[in-house]
Amino acid sequence: MKLLLTGGRVIDPSRNIDEKLDLLIENGFIARCDRNSVASADISQDTQTLDLTDMIIVPGLVDMHTHLREPGHEYKETILTGSEAAVTGGFTSIACMPNTKPVNDNRSVTEFILKQAAIADMARVYPVAAISRNSEGTLLTEFGDLHEAGAVAYSDDGLPVMNSRLMRSALEYAHSLAVPVISHCEDLNLSKGGHMNEGIISTELGLTGIPSVAEDVMVERDIALAAFTNTSVHIAHVSTAGSVEAIRRAKDKGVRVTAETAPHYFTLTDEFLRSFSTNAKMYPPLRSHEDTAAIKQGLRDGTIDAIASDHAPHSSIEKDVEFMFAASGIIGMETSLAICLKLVDEGILSLSQLIEKMTTAPAAILNIAGGTLAAGSVADVTVIDPRRKWTIDVSRFRSKSRNSPYNGWQVKGKTILTIVGGVIKYRDI
Repeated sequence: MKLLLTGGRVIDPSRNIDEKLDLLIENGFIARCDRNSVASADISQDTQTLDLTDMIIVPGLVDMHTHLREPGHEYKETILTGSEAAVTGGFTSIACMPNTKPVNDNRSVTEFILKQAAIADMARVYPVAAISRNSEGTLLTEFGDLHEAGAVAYSDDGLPVMNSRLMRSALEYAHSLAVPVISHCEDLNLSKGGHMNEGIISTELGLTGIPSVAEDVMVERDIALAAFTNTSVHIAHVSTAGSVEAIRRAKDKGVRVTAETAPHYFTLTDEFLRSFSTNAKMYPPLRSHEDTAAIKQGLRDGTIDAIASDHAPHSSIEKDVEFMFAASGIIGMETSLAICLKLVDEGILSLSQLIEKMTTAPAAILNIAGGTLAAGSVADVTVIDPRRKWTIDVSRFRSKSRNSPYNGWQVKGKTILTIVGGVIKYRDI
């Protein structure tokens, strides 16, 4: 089958393209992307043509940091509902963290995730395996076996690897397999017992704080380990000014470090917690205005390579409780694009730069297919209506969970078409 997308503005950061082009998809791959597709393509009865005038056509969005909860916590999210949420938000590929129950620390769990993803048949799902057994930070998992089973990265996300010797070994083993280590940077000795960012507001609210240095020192450690071992490391969910500066310095020195942040770290601050909303409780916590400004600058100058949702579903059981007892995390795949487009409105990033951080960069970090519309590449495509205004309404989400601080926000820009392997998985036109 053929699918012809005409009249749209094509933005492909992988080839520095931003112009009005036609895109022809055939048998699950990009057949051509140029000005003459309509005239030169072999149009036949099985060719579906879509006029996308005034729309934006980009490589399928890639979310390199999600939590799908299955196996073990299917009442919060399943691979099916998470994948449906992904394509609704424009994501054609998602990487899921290993903090399931049981933890994805062995081949059988990795294979189960891939099997469930195949049954769901929505977004591409890439398992991230645990660094340590049961994510306890004591013994390394079988990196080679997990990679062979389908794991694309290693992380103990949700828990930091406190043992520096173990982290060094993880970086070295992963490097030998050309697979990234995704580091959750947090010093538990500094953050233990905290519920929000440490500062004036935590003092006013009477809540134990989590100091920004708890993240900063672990970022510095992992950069030092990567430099010493001549390997690479990816820093997850960057939230502090100190982390941004450490990563910037490391890159200037030639250390192979990449980094991601999440939309809530450049749109919300700890001021948002004055209402004690548990939907704004997360790890790392929302930080100060100064940290938010540093995150934006890090995105602007390229210090921060990618933007991920850190989609973390929780049910009302974990969220409709006193703030101190509430679980940390928010959902994000269905709101990420619209929230990120605010960076373009504010002049922080160009549209092409934003798309790069949500497609080309994360695909390259994970070394997965996608992130490009070049001829011969997989036909993973997202189409955006940049002018559509809509109200975020969690009751209409495809995710099982509703824990979003953005509920009720008026936003602009929406996915109207998500294509995975040449097949339309979501359509709102």
